[in-house]
Amino acid sequence: MATRYWLVKQEPEAYPWSQLVTDGKTAWTGVRNFQARNHLRAMKAGDAVLYYHSVTGKQVVGIAKVVREAYPDPTATEGDWSVVDLAPHKAFKAPVDLATLKTDPVTKDMPLIRQSRLSVMPLEAAVFERILELSKTR
Repeated sequence: MATRYWLVKQEPEAYPWSQLVTDGKTAWTGVRNFQARNHLRAMKAGDAVLYYHSVTGKQVVGIAKVVREAYPDPTATEGDWSVVDLAPHKAFKAPVDLATLKTDPVTKDMPLIRQSRLSVMPLEAAVFERILELSKTR
């Protein structure tokens, strides 16, 4: 099965990329939106996940990998919520900011721009590859 591509958003004050790197792995807990939950459930081990710092910074800062597929969210006190485990894969040489994503012809219509409140979203391969080019990580 081919790798699929995703983007997750997190406020750097709550859980920055650097903390994921320090921890080596984390359960992506706390998602309480049905569409985002369904995206978590669609993730497969080995899928690539762009890590976006929201609110402060507003930039894609690195690539994580899904290392454990969806399981029940241990932080949920009610409802049917899921998590996946993510591990850091590679930090970007140059973070890609929201302003760039909004104006680049390949990324300007990506879910981050169209559904800015969604915290977990799929990405097309071309969008993922373009963000890597913009980050000088390729």
